[in-house]
Amino acid sequence: MTDGSGVAEAQRLERPRRPELLIPLIVAIAFLMEQLDATIVTTAIPDMARALRTSAVQMNLAVSAYILTLAVLIPLSGWCADRYGMRRVFTAALAVFTLGSALCGAADSFAMLVTTRILQGAGGAMMTPVGRLILLRRFPRNELVRAMTYTTLPAIIGPVVGPLLGGYLTTYLSWRWIFYINLPFGLLGMALAYRFVAPQPAEDVPPFDLAGFALFCVGVGLLQFTMEGVGHLSWIALGATAAIAVGLVLAFAWRSRGRSHPAVDLSLLRQRAFGIATLAGGLCRVAMNAPVYLLPLLLQLGLGMTPVASGSLTFLSALGAPWIRVAMAPALRRLGFRTLLIGSALACTGVLASFSLIGPDTPRIGIASAIIVFGLVRSTQFMTSNTLAYAEVEPRRLSRATSLGGLIQQLTVSFGVSLGAALLGLLSPTLSHLTVAPFHIVFRVIALLPLLAVPVFARMRHADGAVVSGHAPSTSAQERNRRGGTHDGG
Repeated sequence: MTDGSGVAEAQRLERPRRPELLIPLIVAIAFLMEQLDATIVTTAIPDMARALRTSAVQMNLAVSAYILTLAVLIPLSGWCADRYGMRRVFTAALAVFTLGSALCGAADSFAMLVTTRILQGAGGAMMTPVGRLILLRRFPRNELVRAMTYTTLPAIIGPVVGPLLGGYLTTYLSWRWIFYINLPFGLLGMALAYRFVAPQPAEDVPPFDLAGFALFCVGVGLLQFTMEGVGHLSWIALGATAAIAVGLVLAFAWRSRGRSHPAVDLSLLRQRAFGIATLAGGLCRVAMNAPVYLLPLLLQLGLGMTPVASGSLTFLSALGAPWIRVAMAPALRRLGFRTLLIGSALACTGVLASFSLIGPDTPRIGIASAIIVFGLVRSTQFMTSNTLAYAEVEPRRLSRATSLGGLIQQLTVSFGVSLGAALLGLLSPTLSHLTVAPFHIVFRVIALLPLLAVPVFARMRHADGAVVSGHAPSTSAQERNRRGGTHDGG
């Protein structure tokens, strides 16, 4: 009787405590909230400006403050996850984000809104990399493709759905609901994370490099300020701030070389797969994030569409993401990372250039088709590079890798939007009377960025990321590798 009860107790303890898909779902909801709030404000800016007694131009700070806070605080996340445990930090991040959302909705002044957006960004900065780290440590490497799609899909869908959802909430309820909508999801996420994410013991980690972190944060902040200032500041001022920003980042890089645990581990960029996916993939990300800002303006200011009509069209780019998620694993097995990255980068250039053909006479179905193709290509490039980035990172460096990867990913969103705005501002200083011509030029310039990534992708070996993709190189490729050929890179 005692033996039988002991076996039953052992079986009860061995029974899985959490459904296989529930943890990715919890993380995906958190990521979607964080990504939605990066763009959901854009369509509500006029109403918010009137309510808070400020100008629509100044309201842009409510967008940039959030994204920049997300980016610069991400390096803290990996250290906090190791020091205090992933479940504890992830749950606390959800709490901070939810509190920030509630305060944003209750803001009665512009200063309060910006301050609470910074608080919201601080919570989001912890949610993304720590949530990704939970998945990376929960799933084995041969299931990484499936796990990583749950982290990438919200990053693709959020910026697209945000303007449409923000427009509807602002029109039919109030702009305050673009923040209040986060509250039930945040509370549910906190409860599920605490219940189903396994607690991790705190690790003995070295002290955080606060001085290096300050150098990096100020440098990146000044770089973003420089991009935002194009068209508004003198070229002398822009040159000075850019020089200071680059100097601070270089000083941080030099200082970090002699440290075993820097605030941002730039040595990860020397890891082949991570470096290629993060840097070359980052060029594609900058280019493919710019239309999130440019397309709504082209459709509304250039073609005279209403915000709802514009949002309904830009929303179409999210339709392809679920299909790409399903097709990603077999595509990687058949083609491998190298071929898929080269092909998707060339497709990025093609689809961005196609936007320069949109004009007043373009049929609505033609615009919709171009946007759907854009979504398919964007999803393919993002998912492929995001999966490759962590394919060969050692488990002990995963927390630092997710911090650096998340940081660069957020900066590509910010830089893509800023680049599109800067180019548009240079070509058409009077933004209230935009025509389609400046947009066409901007899209053609941005279309060149993915081409710069192609030579880097071409240097990849067929074996890069093969453990994750399951891709086996052809017999001829294997023979070239044995003979020391350089076709696959070196």
